[in-house]
Amino acid sequence: MYSEEQKVYFSKNLLDWYQTHKRDLPWRRSKNPYYIWISEVMLQQTRVDTVIPYFHRFVDQFPTVEALATAPEENVLKAWEGLGYYSRARNLQTAVREVHERYDGIVPQNKEEISSLKGVGPYTSGAILSIAYNKPEPAVDGNVMRVLSRYFLIEEDIMKPATRTKMEKLARELILEGTASDFNQALMELGAMVCTPRSPHCLTCPVMAHCSAREAGMEEALPIKKKAKPPRPELRAVALVEGTGENEGKWLIRQRPQEGLLARMWELPHVAWKSEGWNSDEDNRSELRQALVDQEQIGIEPNEWFMDTEHIFSHIVWKMKVYRAKLSNANRPSHGGEWIPFHYRWVGPDELDQYAFPNVFIRIMKEWQERNEE
Repeated sequence: MYSEEQKVYFSKNLLDWYQTHKRDLPWRRSKNPYYIWISEVMLQQTRVDTVIPYFHRFVDQFPTVEALATAPEENVLKAWEGLGYYSRARNLQTAVREVHERYDGIVPQNKEEISSLKGVGPYTSGAILSIAYNKPEPAVDGNVMRVLSRYFLIEEDIMKPATRTKMEKLARELILEGTASDFNQALMELGAMVCTPRSPHCLTCPVMAHCSAREAGMEEALPIKKKAKPPRPELRAVALVEGTGENEGKWLIRQRPQEGLLARMWELPHVAWKSEGWNSDEDNRSELRQALVDQEQIGIEPNEWFMDTEHIFSHIVWKMKVYRAKLSNANRPSHGGEWIPFHYRWVGPDELDQYAFPNVFIRIMKEWQERNEE
């Protein structure tokens, strides 16, 4: 389908360009498969500049397979805090524990074995095997599909599994003997630095001369990608409960359920809104108060609106109204004093590093601190 000349030109020129232009990234300074694995998981849907400090801190805290395998999950989630997509961290630790137990702490070099690990899909397995072990395995992500779509003028929807399979076959054919590690990194680098999603830098591209999309004037039209559905909005009312007495200066937090979205992380108490839209602040506070009694058996008195914010997931976006509140057992006459359920805690600003929070709740508490310091 594609000429041998075009393929060889691509591979050789890409490798030459990479040797001169590759970025100095911390996970490229060794062939440690564990470090490469961590970096690839962190880089999923996250910018390189964001990942670098997280990578440094993470490998400092968990320098070996054994260190991560034996660490408490809450420590791992805390180290991951701010990167989002926390299932990545859980899956990584689960898989690393299996490597520790079944493979004596050595990341497998076998495609079947490494692909059987939790959270390790075709891209991640290909990246580890090729970059760390120089195995001729393709590592096809969004950057790679964009480059291949343009250079070879592939006008098929890259969201379709059949197109990905086709790209993986093509990428495998492009790997020259003994070059898998550098080639796959070079391909990713070209997509990240030159063959960018918008306004590709064609004049500095090492393979421009044989790029079929450029010859056809289609470099900005490719790749073909069916638009994903936008995240579904959900309304959430949040209670920023401020402590009194011995809990002065603290907030009331709770731990999420053992399974599901953001499992076992900590958060401010909040409820999903049943109405399609917000009501008056007075009605919102009343509904929030009653919902927390019904759902959590805890008496909280929301006093005033504090701020609006949002938290974006891949499939939903929480639109949140935050209300300052106090603990009140007026609606819980069977409990005296400041009773709270077992999965709730009082926490002060100096204790936040002991708990893993989704970023949105850290933002809310920091906003409270800043306003109270003014």
